[in-house]
Amino acid sequence: MKSRPYHHGDLRAALLTRAEQALQEKGPDELSLRELARDVGVSPAAPSRHFKSKRALLDALALEGFDRLRAVLIAAQDEAGELFADRLTALTRAYMTFAAGNAALLELMYSVKYDPAASPELAAASQRLPTLAAQLIEDGQRQGEVREGPAEEIGLPVVSALHGFAALAVAGGIRADAVEQGLKNMVAFVLRGCAP
Repeated sequence: MKSRPYHHGDLRAALLTRAEQALQEKGPDELSLRELARDVGVSPAAPSRHFKSKRALLDALALEGFDRLRAVLIAAQDEAGELFADRLTALTRAYMTFAAGNAALLELMYSVKYDPAASPELAAASQRLPTLAAQLIEDGQRQGEVREGPAEEIGLPVVSALHGFAALAVAGGIRADAVEQGLKNMVAFVLRGCAP
């Protein structure tokens, strides 16, 4: 019987990468630390140095997903310019692209955040999209492009529409040939709802 090494160059990163692949292939219920260890070529005990349980691995994967999503959304808004409509469109397209390319990860991200055992760090990370939306609303209000009112309250329907549209599109609830026009319609709808 061939023994597997205990050490690995960057085992934590390798486990998260393989876990995300397995998540896409099989879903979270089928993930196994033992199987991941075998896949990355280390002993079955090696993952426990970084993840005490499968739950800890899934939480870390979700947290990494929130980090990546935040970076993508900020970059998209930074490139969009100053107009609220342009920044909202960029945010929407970036979110949709992330959702389409990371459907299983996005589903995990939003399912573990509701787990009563979720870490405070994960709970805080799950608020990044609403926070970005509120900042976008506040910027729009300062420029006179968004109606007055609490940014969080105005931002909630924005986030709901954005996430709902992406979830429907990724799940096949919107025909592939209708996604682009639907995206434009959703942005137009949100812009009308935010207008002064």
